[in-house]
Amino acid sequence: MEGIFGRRNPYIDPVIEESEEENFKEKDEKEVISDADQELGIINDDDDDEEGDPDDDEDIDELLGEDSVSSGLVPWQPVVVKNARPPHPLTVTHVNQTIDLMGLKNAEAVTASELQTSEEWLKFHSLEYLQLTLKDLVDKGKVGNLQPDHRTGKPSQHIQFEAYDVNEFEYRLNTAIEMYTKRIKWLLQGSKRVFGNIRGKRVAILVDTSDANAGFGRLTTFQESLIHMLDEQLTTRSAIYLMSFGTDIDPLWPVARDVNCRIIEEAKEWVMRMKSSGGCNLLKAMKHVMNIQDIDSVVIILGSVPDQSSEILCDYIHQMGVGEERPLQTVAYDCSNHLTNITLRHLSDASGGSYHCYTASCEEQIYTGTEISVILKEIQKCQDVINKIKEMRNGMMGSALISIMNEITTEVAKLPQSRFLPRPPGHDLPLRIEMPKFQPRTSINWIQQHGLKAKRLDLYQVLAPNAYSYKEEFIPVIKKAVQSQVHEKAMVQFQWHDGSMKNIHVDMTHLFEYQKQLNEVVTLYERRINWLACGSRRIFGTVTEKNVVILVDLSVSNVNYLVHIQHSLRLLLEQQLANKNFFNIIAFGSKAVGWRPIMMKPTPENLQDAWKWVLDLQCGGSRNFLSAFKLAMENEQEASHHIEPEGIYLFTSGVPDQTLDVASSFIEQSTSGRNVKLHVVLFNVDDYNSNGAIPGRYANITRTSEVLRNMAHCSNGRFHWFRETGIIENDDIQHITAEIDKALNFSRKVQMLVESVKKKYRDRYHHQYLDQIKALPAPEFSHLKQRALPGPRLPIEQVKPRSARTEYERETTTSLRLQRPTSATTARETTTRTTTRERPISAKDPMARVKTKKVVTSSFFLDTKGQTGDGTGTVFRKYPAAKSVRRGVVDVTIPDHEDVQTSKEWLRLYSLSKLKLDLNRMVSGPDCKHKENSVKSLQKNVSAKYCDIFPTVNVKGTIKHLQLLPHELKDYEAQTEKVLRRYLKRLQWLLSGSRRVFGTLVHKKCVILIDTSGSMDPYMNELKKEVAALIWDQLYRHGARFNLMRFSGDCEVWSRSIQPATQENCHSAVNWTSRLTAGGNTCTLEALRLAFQDPEMEAIYMLTDGKPDSSTTLVLREVAEMNINRNVQINTISFNCADSTANNFLRMLSKETGGRFHKIQSDFDAQLFAHKLLTEGFTDTEYPHLPEFEGDDLRRLGAEIAMARRFLAQSRQYRALYQAKVAQTDKAANNKPPVTPFVVGKPKTATR
Repeated sequence: MEGIFGRRNPYIDPVIEESEEENFKEKDEKEVISDADQELGIINDDDDDEEGDPDDDEDIDELLGEDSVSSGLVPWQPVVVKNARPPHPLTVTHVNQTIDLMGLKNAEAVTASELQTSEEWLKFHSLEYLQLTLKDLVDKGKVGNLQPDHRTGKPSQHIQFEAYDVNEFEYRLNTAIEMYTKRIKWLLQGSKRVFGNIRGKRVAILVDTSDANAGFGRLTTFQESLIHMLDEQLTTRSAIYLMSFGTDIDPLWPVARDVNCRIIEEAKEWVMRMKSSGGCNLLKAMKHVMNIQDIDSVVIILGSVPDQSSEILCDYIHQMGVGEERPLQTVAYDCSNHLTNITLRHLSDASGGSYHCYTASCEEQIYTGTEISVILKEIQKCQDVINKIKEMRNGMMGSALISIMNEITTEVAKLPQSRFLPRPPGHDLPLRIEMPKFQPRTSINWIQQHGLKAKRLDLYQVLAPNAYSYKEEFIPVIKKAVQSQVHEKAMVQFQWHDGSMKNIHVDMTHLFEYQKQLNEVVTLYERRINWLACGSRRIFGTVTEKNVVILVDLSVSNVNYLVHIQHSLRLLLEQQLANKNFFNIIAFGSKAVGWRPIMMKPTPENLQDAWKWVLDLQCGGSRNFLSAFKLAMENEQEASHHIEPEGIYLFTSGVPDQTLDVASSFIEQSTSGRNVKLHVVLFNVDDYNSNGAIPGRYANITRTSEVLRNMAHCSNGRFHWFRETGIIENDDIQHITAEIDKALNFSRKVQMLVESVKKKYRDRYHHQYLDQIKALPAPEFSHLKQRALPGPRLPIEQVKPRSARTEYERETTTSLRLQRPTSATTARETTTRTTTRERPISAKDPMARVKTKKVVTSSFFLDTKGQTGDGTGTVFRKYPAAKSVRRGVVDVTIPDHEDVQTSKEWLRLYSLSKLKLDLNRMVSGPDCKHKENSVKSLQKNVSAKYCDIFPTVNVKGTIKHLQLLPHELKDYEAQTEKVLRRYLKRLQWLLSGSRRVFGTLVHKKCVILIDTSGSMDPYMNELKKEVAALIWDQLYRHGARFNLMRFSGDCEVWSRSIQPATQENCHSAVNWTSRLTAGGNTCTLEALRLAFQDPEMEAIYMLTDGKPDSSTTLVLREVAEMNINRNVQINTISFNCADSTANNFLRMLSKETGGRFHKIQSDFDAQLFAHKLLTEGFTDTEYPHLPEFEGDDLRRLGAEIAMARRFLAQSRQYRALYQAKVAQTDKAANNKPPVTPFVVGKPKTATR
């Protein structure tokens, strides 16, 4: 008996027990007295007047926002009697033991807070329970006499407080906020982050296995999360019941099962066997689970929109929940559709349960759940009380005057601000310095050693030895260029990185080994990312330089985060600065203050002294970044000691006082020519104080990150952005993830190669006529032909036809053909087969059709009758002209009409090579080659006899003789200038109208996807005008069939299918686009899925300004699967996007689907460039310089324009060589000495 009720809990404070016992007795006595008075009818209505006038406290009641009616009554809770055990017959029920049991229940509730819901936990941790409400604060003050207001004449309340009471109350509020924050962090750990905190002891779990939730790419992650929940939360429950539902339901057991090891393992196996099962029939699943007995809580995990509407489901819960206490705990699992979230929230509210939302891309959605939102409300209450305390310090609270006695003494003013903030344990202790074992590197330098190219794991490096491309060379024998022809059926065609097609010989074993190495490299990259996201690297990134200066933002807006800043600097000093050469710390607000005048060596004494200096820092002023940056860069003492900072790390939470252009220009000027880089670390902590200090220059978090990112990148530095929940953006991690995406892309291409080989050989060797295919006959051997004697010539009538041959002759011929050696080639076999075949007699001579050039002669008779000859003579009138191998300059004609086609297709017809204006080819004929032959008598190489006659030029590393004459070069320049003018007009056309933003629409059936996420808000007016121009300028003019779709957090289409571009439809589409608004996320994958549902669509044009919310690898994989049998081209359009990672993703998406990438060239006016060249001419072939376009169409045309200008400059240089050659010849002729003439008949002088 004593073991059940009588023994007292030794952990309960006796003082708490006595106070609770007295309160309970007083409450009992009051209730008994009030009941007796009511029975006797002696209730006195005048008792209220005797206790005082309630009007005196009317102002305070209004101030507190409370009604005069007491709201502290505890609602009735039904007693759970199901599965309850009967009490022991000898149980003693005494009032004291009841009080002890109540106290024990409260103590157990405090200690077992991890097993409670947020509502249960707040019963013993709320502001009311902790007595930290505004009413409790007012109760600590002393109400003074009423004093009239001099302006209004109304009396005002005067309350006095002790400074110690106010400071202690504010400290307890900050401690409560820290406690609530820890509770939120605990709710975001493990499986509670995904499914929330499961309530109840006997739980039923309903899992959505519809096609949308358990489809490809989601099922594996979903199964891992469910297994984690089984291990972490359901093992402590009494009984569980599991059921999945799609179109139909699939329960694991017929009844709820008690939890043990075997049941948990059985549940895990059931989870791993899950597969998609059609729709989402939630109503059928709820009907089934409501009939299951002994269940006190139901958990619904939903990842798609249910088949039934929200009203039907809520009505069913209202009807079934009458008289039954069975709350529903609803979980929205990674679903971007708002209808799912609304339905689940209504279900939880209707049943008195809780709601939880989890999304992998948007973290803010997690905070909308019931568990966390309740705690956030308590945090807001704490902040409201703290704001009231700030008003009290200013002397007013509402209409009451406040005066705090002994507010600030001299000793309190000397204390740092961090003394009044909650601090982690051991915050003031000395540093525990760790010496790093190696010098860290940036991810760019690390990838140079461990990247895919460094490890020779680039797919194109692996395939290059077995890749064969089409090659064109000049054959002197036939005097023309010949292109190689590789049989397409012998190898696999594969698109190379430069866009060309190559034939690949695939070695399966080699590719399988390559995929294994890719897997190992990806594992290494994941370890690198985990290392970058731990310790102080999670806060500051990787400190790689030897001489380091830390700039710390201590503006007034960071006063609440001073302890966070100090703790971050503590981790940095302990973990990363011990192996540096020199370091310094500069704190800045309105003014900049350094720890030391110059950088110091990181000895243990200096590090400990720097930490003590950090502990004394205080926040104040604005963000004068340039003062701190100048102090770090313009240090004459460091320059005299030949010490220069190499890395400056800015640790800030907002934009500086200076504008972006001023700060960036100063950073560029200061760091240019010096090996100094500015790295920026942006930290933003959840700010619950909406009335806090606002700096002089304020910007939202998106604009802040953009400004600080530009400041870092202008000096080739790195940008790091983090918050309490983790890293948001890190340049080092982005480089590693780019390598991972590249490795995954290579792995997918290898898989495509393997599948292509399998398909090729499967189609070849599993043909229906495979059994009828026989080996080809062997050719006759050449040595047998040489030894055989010629047979007798038969008359025509004795030649037997092919069908009349004897069987013996056929067998003999067959036996001879079967003697073919194994080394014989197919070419020899084909040649012999064609030559040994007999031609019919009636066949004409095939050489009769060949036109040969003959010599034209004229015969005449001779007058002399000699014995020799036939007495006739012959005169040759015309000889066949020898064919010249030189390529002359042709007259070029390009039509002025602009064809609606891509630049790739247009240049196939009108490129310089197709127009025969490639200067390198024109000077690369066989007669132009410079040769040197070896002369044995001289024992050296001697050049040709006439090499000095022609100028020599270097063409692609080969010395060539220039045989094009000056007048031919002038003709070439005239034709090139004409082509160049046409190219520039084409460029102007591509940059005019809607083609400037969207490029050229070349498809007749297309869908245009328009990004309307929140980041597009500044450009919405411009976007609407451009879309309207696109509809009328290209779609209506060319008679295309189209559809429009906008996507942000969800997707919306203009029409259900593509429509013809009639005037009525175009007006409707323009009206629809004019109502577009920006907001939400960027659900690119969902938009592409919806676009692929149209069977008539042939191409997609997607306009966006950034990366999707989901993984880029997932988007590429999903698009590749949807596009296997459709070959839909996705043309991507980058709209005002400066993020290189996002542009690389868009370029890769278009390349993988055979589409085009287009980007607006905002920093260069190409129209002005073309107009200037067309008006001023091409005298200067280098200025103005045409930059390299990023869009595919503009890039190809720009490269052709640059090549034409380069050929023009080369032609002019070649003509200058001729002029120099002529001048040199004239000079040599003038300097030649005169020759003495020889006189005939003059005697020679005798020599002695």
